[in-house]
Amino acid sequence: MAKIELIATAAFGLEAVVAAELKELGYKEQMVENGRVTFYGDEEAICRTNLWLRSADRVLVKVGEFEARTFDELFEGTKALPWPEWLPADAAFPVTGKAVKSKLFSVPDCQAIVKKAVVEKMKQAYHRNWFPENGASYKIEVALLKDRATLTLDTSGAGLHKRGYRELAAAAPLRETLAAALVRLSKWPPERVLADPFCGSGTIPIEAALLALNIAPGGRRRFSAENWSRIPERLWRLARQEAEEVARRERKVRILGTDIDEKVLRLARHHARRAGLENVIHFQRLPFSAFRSRFEYGCLLCNPPYGERLGEVREAEKIYRELGRLLREQLPTWSCFVLTSHKGFERLFGRPAAKKRKLYNGRIECHFYQYFGPEPTGGRHE
Repeated sequence: MAKIELIATAAFGLEAVVAAELKELGYKEQMVENGRVTFYGDEEAICRTNLWLRSADRVLVKVGEFEARTFDELFEGTKALPWPEWLPADAAFPVTGKAVKSKLFSVPDCQAIVKKAVVEKMKQAYHRNWFPENGASYKIEVALLKDRATLTLDTSGAGLHKRGYRELAAAAPLRETLAAALVRLSKWPPERVLADPFCGSGTIPIEAALLALNIAPGGRRRFSAENWSRIPERLWRLARQEAEEVARRERKVRILGTDIDEKVLRLARHHARRAGLENVIHFQRLPFSAFRSRFEYGCLLCNPPYGERLGEVREAEKIYRELGRLLREQLPTWSCFVLTSHKGFERLFGRPAAKKRKLYNGRIECHFYQYFGPEPTGGRHE
């Protein structure tokens, strides 16, 4: 199989997390840039990375890259790329685009030119003047950054955060990919209990369980490239078979999600059932200030209210103070990891974080505050 240049796109701040996931999958030849990790693989890599990447947004095939300061350069550069190696005669190939700091700033015009250039290349290869576009979808993106055009094909279809278990959403849901990244950044050892006292519709506990049990996050959904003629169905079947064989579904883990809203807890339980994790995660209605645990060591990982709306700031600040008090008085040996956009979180919590990392929850700039508890004595985790 041919060596293919691939791109795993990522939200700002998660590029290193995605790079680490790719290395764990065996794709070590890579380049990390803002918003993406470029790596190399074959057709099998397209299957495996779509199934396994927890924190990436999409997996793209990089068809080509070139300088484009004029529409003629964009047309000729696009036409020179090997589109027929990927697109069959009946391919549906919509074109999307984006432009940043480029002379070609009209995205609709760039999309139309790329579409025309691909059609001209297809005419040469298939000796026909018209293409029905009634086959599999091959979504093309033209991305222009500082007069350099990158042309890609989207292998994922729906974003990788769409795992297939979350049909319903509570207000301001945390994306599955960001939740998975938070779990990884916390370095939570599955031997310890993990609790989310603001669990909402259950995304953090579910992603923690998928990681702890080594379950491929994309195992319950399909991807655009599953319909591509270049990638045999056999490769997808083998990748899914591999994922099932390495899953550790019988592993015993202790994951707890609590919230004061029974309505969102019903959503959380529904999502856990759809993910096959109803017997792995315990959800309970409980004010976070009443949270207690019999376990001496554990991890508190949460995405509490930010107070983004007018009138909610004081309530959020009260929560942060109580959270700091809970850790000091009730859980002094626990680790605590909090994602919030509030600039004064450390002051309200009562102490500076050991580490913090800038991340984005949607378009909201946040920080991930990390407080590490002591190591268990004598190898104990309880």
